[in-house]
Amino acid sequence: MNAAVIIAQGNPVAPQIAYRADWPDASEPGAGEVVIKTLASALNHMDLWVGRGVPGLDLTYPRVSGCDACGIVESVGAGVDPAWVGRRVIVNAAVDLDRPARPDDGTPSTLAPEYELIGEHHNGMHAERFVAPAANLAPVPDDCDPCEAAAFGLTALTAYSMMITKGDLRPGQTVLITGIGGGVATIAMKLALHLGCRVIVTSRSQDKVDAAKALGAHEGIVDTSEDWSRQVRQLTNKRGVDMAVDSVGKATHLSCIKSLARGGAYVTPGCTTGPDATTDLARIFWNQLRVLGSTMGTNDEFREVAALFACGAVTPVVDRVFKASEAQRAWERLEAGEQMGKIVLDWR
Repeated sequence: MNAAVIIAQGNPVAPQIAYRADWPDASEPGAGEVVIKTLASALNHMDLWVGRGVPGLDLTYPRVSGCDACGIVESVGAGVDPAWVGRRVIVNAAVDLDRPARPDDGTPSTLAPEYELIGEHHNGMHAERFVAPAANLAPVPDDCDPCEAAAFGLTALTAYSMMITKGDLRPGQTVLITGIGGGVATIAMKLALHLGCRVIVTSRSQDKVDAAKALGAHEGIVDTSEDWSRQVRQLTNKRGVDMAVDSVGKATHLSCIKSLARGGAYVTPGCTTGPDATTDLARIFWNQLRVLGSTMGTNDEFREVAALFACGAVTPVVDRVFKASEAQRAWERLEAGEQMGKIVLDWR
């Protein structure tokens, strides 16, 4: 079958992307699994990490990445309701590893789920067909745009889990979102606006700030690598923001901490500029701030956020759609950081 294949590990990644017609077809679905015919798949920063190599994972090449797609269920394995066949779906790529209990584990009540990721630990969704657990599916309307649906899944789940489930974001609060332009940042903005929150965005690009404001952001700050927390304070009458959504990491962490109001939450799903940030512990304890890490989300959260897409309440920002055969160009755009929203491959 056709697939967008990472032929070898390398940096930059784009030169290692090949559109191949001889990739092995998807295997028969096992118990609890389905085979999905891909209509569209979307790129994430994860597609770069897989191409460059993921520390701690022994990845072999060639391999297919891809952890976001919209498709049609073609067949089901044992134990799966046949009513799934023919349904248009999106897929939660985060597969919960249900580890057996050990005698000295203690209580697991506060443990976060442990995930493996379709498209990282296993071959992914940038192919004509792929296998996924039925438990990780969410139906979408048959008349929806599959490119929009593919662009929604993992980034929307990530934003929903960290902002609403963990961060307890409330309507009417003020949200700061750094690095506007990426998939998580743009859908975080859409979710915050859906809740009636005031949104302040940052970017190194004036064009991306302007684009975010055209999409509904209330204020924008061009990040010149200086501390911009004073600007945030000025925009909030010195109060600060209730939540800072930061996937940039080292370059923006301290400015986010200094921008938070008392009791505010710093939530992070990643750190594209590095993990070794400088922080301000005195400000954290004195202002009783919450610092929350978040990775993807549960299947229950996935179905909740998918319902917002299905009813048209929240839609993703799609930057550009490429034909699947133009996969290398899509990776080039992702690697250059030029996108405003999600980059999608159309497999139809």
